[in-house]
Amino acid sequence: MPDFSLVIPIYNESSVLPELVRRSVSALEALDISFEIIFVDDGSSDDSWEQLLRYRGQDKRIKILSLSRNFGHQAAIFAGIAHARGELTGIIDGDLQDPPEILGDFIRKIHEGYDVVYAVRKTRKEGIVKKLIYKAYYRILKKMSNIYIPMDSGDFCVMRRMVAEYIVSRPEQSLFIRGIRSWLGFRQIGFEYDRDKRFAGEPKYTFRKLMLLAFNGIFSFSRFPVKFISVLGMLVIFFSLIYIAITLVKKYYFGDVPQGFTTLIIFISLFSGVQLLSLGLIGEYIHRIYDETRQRPIYIIREKKLDD
Repeated sequence: MPDFSLVIPIYNESSVLPELVRRSVSALEALDISFEIIFVDDGSSDDSWEQLLRYRGQDKRIKILSLSRNFGHQAAIFAGIAHARGELTGIIDGDLQDPPEILGDFIRKIHEGYDVVYAVRKTRKEGIVKKLIYKAYYRILKKMSNIYIPMDSGDFCVMRRMVAEYIVSRPEQSLFIRGIRSWLGFRQIGFEYDRDKRFAGEPKYTFRKLMLLAFNGIFSFSRFPVKFISVLGMLVIFFSLIYIAITLVKKYYFGDVPQGFTTLIIFISLFSGVQLLSLGLIGEYIHRIYDETRQRPIYIIREKKLDD
């Protein structure tokens, strides 16, 4: 059993893989520990898998999994954690924005008595719009969430084996690994670092995928959407009662009642919008319940090379 398992999800990272493998192996060899690196190919359409097979042939410490299709970044991480054998398990993205060279700092923190050391992005080399969106999202999530989820932290972390085992023991369809990690508790600490720009290639998280991940964080770890419906309903009733009162006063004291269909149309539109919004939020929860009851696998392995 190795001392350390490093999980790296891969999706069409052909241009990054040579440098990623070199730096990851070099960083872990410098720590003088036994290790394995588990690459999870999340249904790549380029030659990422073929490259991984070659690296596996050269170094048996490299383990590789190939998923049957693209199940998504979080599912690929989950698959890697499920196959990790180390006393410690690390997670790092495959675009080299998270430097593997600081894994040693994480491990030293673990040896100080912590169960989880997660990375906190002090700076990030991305566009101003993306930076603002990320900053706003993490602060909104902090306000909405019913647990403490560290701001500006992603999946980049190192955790003890027991934490990794708890994560994979209760699989969820709407995965938000960093939220599950926070929910588990244990002794956790953040480690600040400067996030690099992508080494090569194009970002794999499209706007749609980012929104899905954001919704998973909000709907899985917050009661806010349900409470929002109640508050919105009470506000609509409150303003409706005020309007009714104003209308009655005008009628009985001033003999003036609003004429025409304008007011009626406004109220019908307002109530229709509130009802549709409420149904949409409730429907989101029902859809997630339906996903869980089907109990479909989070990932399917097409091929794996794990044995030494």
